[in-house]
Amino acid sequence: MNFGELTVDIAETDDELGRRVAAAFARAAQEALAEREKIAVILAAANSQRSFARALADHPEIEWDRITVLHMDEYVGLSADHPASFRRWMRDNIVGPYSAGGFDGVAGDHEPIEEEIARYTAVVREWKPSITVMGIGENGHLAFNDPPAVFETDEVVHLVELDDVSRRQQVGEGHFPTFDDTPSTALSLTIPALLASDTVLVAVPERRKAEAVVRALTGEITPDCPASILRTVPHATLFLDADSASLLGERA
Repeated sequence: MNFGELTVDIAETDDELGRRVAAAFARAAQEALAEREKIAVILAAANSQRSFARALADHPEIEWDRITVLHMDEYVGLSADHPASFRRWMRDNIVGPYSAGGFDGVAGDHEPIEEEIARYTAVVREWKPSITVMGIGENGHLAFNDPPAVFETDEVVHLVELDDVSRRQQVGEGHFPTFDDTPSTALSLTIPALLASDTVLVAVPERRKAEAVVRALTGEITPDCPASILRTVPHATLFLDADSASLLGERA
């Protein structure tokens, strides 16, 4: 089905969702590599992306040695080896298991932080990533672009303040023991940078995301629900499971 320009694909389970996203990623990678010797992809590091990461194993046709992995956000001040680091997640779940040709992570612990913003901005601009795979937060965020998000900007990477919903989500997912332990700032790719890829795949399983999904798909397109901007993106596909789509029947 379609909501605005956005294609929406609903699977029965999270595992099936992951298989569909992995298949779409494999197709998009083959198409991009037919045009370029090497490509970069932007991937999200999150619990919601685990079924996708696992399902990539079913696609040996993906030429990982020609793919450099980038990612979309990192906590300020967190080392790359911290258990909650997104760089660590990416190494453990994507880069290591699939022997990616390269990996360039956001160094949230680099000082001064302005140097890292400039460096990673240059990385993204140079690569012009072909594919973005991401999720939607419980507050409707894309990467760490919490509401109210900026829909139009020339920036590629920016410093953001995390709202309380985002920080509580990180505790609920088991990444930090308490709210006070959760960092309050992060570096994040901007929404225009995330959506600039030729193919945008959005993987959103679980019942706890259902309210954000229905707001994104049936409410106003507004910075107060960052994911609502996806309805204006014809090269994006949103993948849901039965749980995350559970409210659509009531409100669509």
